[in-house]
Amino acid sequence: MGWQEHISTDLQVCHGKPCIKGTRIMVSVVLDNLAAGRTPEQILADYPTLTRESIAAAIAYAADLARDRVVHLPDSGAA
Repeated sequence: MGWQEHISTDLQVCHGKPCIKGTRIMVSVVLDNLAAGRTPEQILADYPTLTRESIAAAIAYAADLARDRVVHLPDSGAA
């Protein structure tokens, strides 16, 4: 499954931020919920227009971004 099947951008929807297709649910909302420790089941209960596939697509989208973009972190001092 490619994330492109589940995620789109439209300047008229959420200022062009990546959203789950057919919704106004931004990918960042799904990822923020996962990062906060919420389970997919909890997210699906709160956002019934989502599917398990759309949650997986949000993760795949984030993984693609992480491969292509480097965010420099402060040196932790560890060797």
